[in-house]
Amino acid sequence: MRPGIADLREFYGSGLGQTARRFVGRRIREAWPSVRGQALLGLGYATPYLRPFVDEASRVIAVMPGAQGVHRWPRRDDERNRALLAQETTLPVPDQSMDRVLLVHSLENSEVVRPMLREVWRVLTAEGRVILVVPNRRGLWARFEHTPFGHGHPFTPPQITALLSENLFSPISVGGCLYVPPLQSRFMLRSAPAFEKLGARGIGIGGVLVAEASKQMYAMVRPSLAVQRAVVAAPSVDGT
Repeated sequence: MRPGIADLREFYGSGLGQTARRFVGRRIREAWPSVRGQALLGLGYATPYLRPFVDEASRVIAVMPGAQGVHRWPRRDDERNRALLAQETTLPVPDQSMDRVLLVHSLENSEVVRPMLREVWRVLTAEGRVILVVPNRRGLWARFEHTPFGHGHPFTPPQITALLSENLFSPISVGGCLYVPPLQSRFMLRSAPAFEKLGARGIGIGGVLVAEASKQMYAMVRPSLAVQRAVVAAPSVDGT
C-alpha cells in the first residue's frame, strides 16, 4: 500500500525522518553540487529534498501523484505554492523543459513504472539528469513499514541499473546511504553519523539506493526493430 500524504508528512516531521532527509539529501547534493539557472522537478514526495535548491534553481516544481495526495509546498503563506497534483504518466510540463528530475517515494510505489520513466525522459533536456531514491532490497529500511521506505517494491543496484538502461537512460552511479537502523531510539539517531561513516568505508548495507542517470538522446532517432527489418526486407530498385 502506497504511503499517503499524511503519513509522509508525519515521517519527515520525526527524528528518523529528519535523519533520512539529512543523509539522503547529502548524497543528492553531492551528485548535483550546483543547479544554478536550471529547472528542477520532483516527482513522488521529493519536497524534503527540494528545499535546498529553491533559491538556486531557476524553477522548482513538486509533482505528487493522485494516489498519494498533495499538500501546499512550501508551507509558508508568504511563499508561492510550487506543488501540484498530476498523473505520473502525464507530467504538466513541456517536452525537454527540465534540467533535473528527482524521484523520491515514487518508483517503488508506482504501478506504471515504465510509462512513468518514459515521461521523465520526455520532459528532460538533452543534457538532463535524473536521480532515483529507492529502498534497497538488501537493507533494513525495506523491512520496516513504519517508514515510507518500507513500502512498495525495493530494488538491488543491478535491478535499478537495468531498469534505467531499458528505459532510455544511461546509468552514471548507484550508491547506498542510510546505514543507521530505522529506529526512533535517541541513541540510534545520535549514532547516525557514525553509521554513515562506516557505510562509506564499505561496512554495512545502506537502507536506501541513490541512482543517477543521464538521458540517452540517440534513442530519439534510433529506428524501431520493425522499421529496421522492413528496410532490410525491402526490394532494391532493380527488383532484386
